[in-house]
Amino acid sequence: MRLAHALGCLALSGPAVLAGQQTDTVQLAPVVVTATRLPAPATALPEAVTVLRGADLQAAGVRTVFEALRDVPGATVVETGSFGGQTSLFLRGGQSDYVKVLVDGVPVNQPGGAFDFANLTTDNVDRIEVLRGPASVLYGSDAVTGVVQIFTRQGVGPGRADVSAQGATYNTGAWHASAEGASAVASYSVAVSRFTSDGIYAFNNQYHNTAASSLLRVTPDARTDAALSLRYDDNTYHFPTNGYGVPVDSSQYSSGRGPTIGLDVGHRFTPRLETRLLLGANATDAGYSDLPDSANFSTQYQSRDKQLRVNGDLRANLRLVSGPTLTAGAAYETERDESSNSCESGTPPTDCSTPPTTDTRHNSAVYLQVAGDPVGRAGFTGGVRVEDNERFGTFVTVRLGASYRVAPGTRLRVTAGNAFREPTFAENYSTGYSVGNPALEPEQSRSGELGLDQSLAGGRLSLSATVFDQLFRQMIDYNPSAAPGAPNYENIAGATARGAELGVRALPTATLVLAASYTYLSTDVTSGGFDTTSGAALAVGRPLLRRPTHSGRLDLVYHPVARGTLSLAATYVGQRDDQDFSSYPAPRVTLPPHTSVDLAGSLTLVGARGGGGAPQLVATGRIENLLDARYQEVKDFPARGRTIFVGARLGFGY
Repeated sequence: MRLAHALGCLALSGPAVLAGQQTDTVQLAPVVVTATRLPAPATALPEAVTVLRGADLQAAGVRTVFEALRDVPGATVVETGSFGGQTSLFLRGGQSDYVKVLVDGVPVNQPGGAFDFANLTTDNVDRIEVLRGPASVLYGSDAVTGVVQIFTRQGVGPGRADVSAQGATYNTGAWHASAEGASAVASYSVAVSRFTSDGIYAFNNQYHNTAASSLLRVTPDARTDAALSLRYDDNTYHFPTNGYGVPVDSSQYSSGRGPTIGLDVGHRFTPRLETRLLLGANATDAGYSDLPDSANFSTQYQSRDKQLRVNGDLRANLRLVSGPTLTAGAAYETERDESSNSCESGTPPTDCSTPPTTDTRHNSAVYLQVAGDPVGRAGFTGGVRVEDNERFGTFVTVRLGASYRVAPGTRLRVTAGNAFREPTFAENYSTGYSVGNPALEPEQSRSGELGLDQSLAGGRLSLSATVFDQLFRQMIDYNPSAAPGAPNYENIAGATARGAELGVRALPTATLVLAASYTYLSTDVTSGGFDTTSGAALAVGRPLLRRPTHSGRLDLVYHPVARGTLSLAATYVGQRDDQDFSSYPAPRVTLPPHTSVDLAGSLTLVGARGGGGAPQLVATGRIENLLDARYQEVKDFPARGRTIFVGARLGFGY
């Protein structure tokens, strides 16, 4: 415990990445796309962006996107314990549905912003870009506190392939296979993986996830390019726990499957004018089942939700003579939800099912952005979007940002804007036990931030500091006491979230990378919800749930030999409020701070990169929660104990 405390204190010394700009452990100035939808070096943007490279995640044995996001300043990841458990992201103190999640530009959130990160893997990932701050100008609904975008790897070289397998604690097993290649006019990559585990509970905690992804890119001529991406996921999660963490159920489970498809086509008419068309679709088929555990239990319930989002985005980029680039775009999206359930309760059984529903919603938008570096030392971005939502009508969002190089290696930046989240289908359309409200307004935010970046020693030492201030209003809350037939959902609550992100990153030697981050966060409910008890989730004067005031991260990557790598990551999470649902009304409780340490390494046993295509055999290992810390990210749902992964990877064509 003393070592855990020491590592936790060390993690508070500054960010694992350059808090606004640089997480990449190899590139000092990665080129990012998400901030402006134009390729730009991170060091030229006013916005705070973090880049996580897929190669680095693979070297560290990071299997899921949510594990990678623990390395992002301002990001709080909350997992309900076992593999496959509900996993949420709170970015800069916002709600868990305030982050837009994209796969190669295609939205994968549920309509209304919810997203479970438990099943999104890092297979075949080139990089993950995390934009912090309001981004509705470019991405519409849900991009309230930021955007997480996953880019699929583009194939390179004449052709190569690899297979890998791992075994781990909790009777866990995994395998992965991939192939990629490229020619003068085309490239491809494809990967498939399977992960299974018995979980941390003694019964009914099995989890499996099968993921497949691919990217085909063609460049028929010097002016035209097109990329077709596909990602498919199929998962089932068994869980014995009731709503307050007690393992009592032997039969309940949830499942989900569906593809994400994107087609991105671009054509450059002149060196100054380019057009791009992005077409995308995300479909999910999610189910829940809880059959009777024995003859003594007569209640059974099953449900199924099929959701589909189809979207298109057409934009033109015009580089003006004076230097900046003007982007004009139009977007359209159709959302569809089909929901059904089967319910029986009592002896003799009575039907408690509700009628199936099918709902659709259409959204359209036009937007304009200008981004450039017209005077050399100063950069800026500015944009406006007019959204037309079928339910709540027109909403306008604006974002402005500027940066200025005060001196060589020293840069100031400022960004401000607003954003929105559209209501969910349940909040708008639900019938039966809960009644939706078609007159809801979108949840809204106003945000601002100020940052300072400093580069020293020829870029081998980077420092960064960012302060931010956000106001959330028109937050939707559920009213359990609404009159029969009256809507249960209303725009009633409000909150603030403000804080600071500090970071340092150093390359003291050619074989060692050190990085650390610290985030201070203060949240406050300014307008309460319908629950007026002190333990309420939206209680006036109390912080928002599950957001720590203090958090930090320490990363060390060491290449002791040419054939190996070793990495250490220590994540500190300070105390935070949660609710105890074992009693009613659920009182607030304080979850104590904790530090989790992960250790990973790899060693090339046979062959080497650049070895003329000879086979390459690499031994891999990873220990999660190295010190076996006992903690909870959600009240009454314990985190996994020490988990040891051991495996090997065999590559061809490297």
